[in-house]
Amino acid sequence: MLQRINQSVDHLSEYLAQRKGLIPSLGVLLVVLNFVLGLIPGLGWIASSDLFLHLGVITAIIGFMLAWAL
Repeated sequence: MLQRINQSVDHLSEYLAQRKGLIPSLGVLLVVLNFVLGLIPGLGWIASSDLFLHLGVITAIIGFMLAWAL
């Protein structure tokens, strides 16, 4: 079980090392999605809470830190 987890982490690390901009790009897409959802009236708490804005900023920051480390 532990060996399988180690192999999965190794594969994920190799995948992300070759695609360093993937996670920050995902974060930027979440921010843009939040902007688009803010333009649509009547979406309730999703648009008013800026959920995707916060998730996008956190994802982008984590992505930049991982890209720096890899």
